[in-house]
Amino acid sequence: MRVAYIVNSLEAGGAQFPIPDIIAVLRARGAQVCVFALSRKDGLTIPHLERHAIPYRVRDGGQTDHLAALRWLMREMKVFRPDLMWTSLARATFWGQIAATRLKVPTVHWIHTALISRGNAFLLRRCRKRASLWVADSPTVQVAARRILGLGDTLMCWPIFQVQEGKIQRRPAQQKPFVSIGTIGRLNPVKGLDVLCEAVRRLSLMPDLPEFRVFIAGDGPERAALERTIAAHRLPIELLGFCDKPFAFLAGLDIYVQPSHREGMCIAAHEAMSCGLPLIATAAGQLPFTVEDGHSGIIIPFNDPAALAAAMARLIVSPARTAAMGAAAALRVRALFSSAAFESSGNAILDRLPGFSAPTGDASVS
Repeated sequence: MRVAYIVNSLEAGGAQFPIPDIIAVLRARGAQVCVFALSRKDGLTIPHLERHAIPYRVRDGGQTDHLAALRWLMREMKVFRPDLMWTSLARATFWGQIAATRLKVPTVHWIHTALISRGNAFLLRRCRKRASLWVADSPTVQVAARRILGLGDTLMCWPIFQVQEGKIQRRPAQQKPFVSIGTIGRLNPVKGLDVLCEAVRRLSLMPDLPEFRVFIAGDGPERAALERTIAAHRLPIELLGFCDKPFAFLAGLDIYVQPSHREGMCIAAHEAMSCGLPLIATAAGQLPFTVEDGHSGIIIPFNDPAALAAAMARLIVSPARTAAMGAAAALRVRALFSSAAFESSGNAILDRLPGFSAPTGDASVS
């Protein structure tokens, strides 16, 4: 099987970083996979693909030259001659489906968000009956996609997070003079980092609070605005830039925060839980279903810096509670998202598609 894996771009993001794990399952079933990106953007996924020897092709273009993107994709598909086209995110899905229809190639489409915009919903509905399968990246996205797009038995679920014990780094036992709070991800408005800044400002005004610092790993379009806010209020927040070793970053934290306005699976938050960190998060995407509020983390309202500040203060002043929630978080994600469950979900999807060989039982990515 020759599989063309088509993505919007090769920027750092939650839909791009699980690609090697996904492709490992496809390869274990005999697939030859090449990634095709409609644009480069920051290109930070490229080293990630290269580490796993995944071939890729990137178009030299932007985000709005849609007809040029379609023409490029058609040329690439005529050369690659795929047996299956597998797409991720709305733009890649729409143009990928058009190219696949013209070339008479079956398609599988990922869905990565539970909040599908009206425009994207309109485009995706046009692809609804032509696709062989649709795949939701988490149970909550599956429920939303079924409701918004009207998908039936052609919609399956493959949670794109798996606990990988070999990558988890344990936090050092030494005592620190401050509590470390952090988050990792693309610096994008949907991540609610402006809410985090305001929460930190409020925390800084609380009397008798133990010393704390906040670390934000990642890069993106909101960096300049965040820098201005941090400087204006002299906030104890450090922007670390893009992080290619997330587990090393997580190993230095005591508390993880995810004040997002919108999410799907949210890989970073689940990775933090697997490292034994308590999670403070909004009820975005899969998060309120994974986090047991008050036990393995704290669920807060959307766009509420006061609630976020209160939740952080609650953990800052109680190391014992923080440690207990972190231990519960690790147990929770291990129970829900094992590597065996990841491979099983992927193989169930491939079983619905003709041309794949029998499972080999080894789809691990080191």
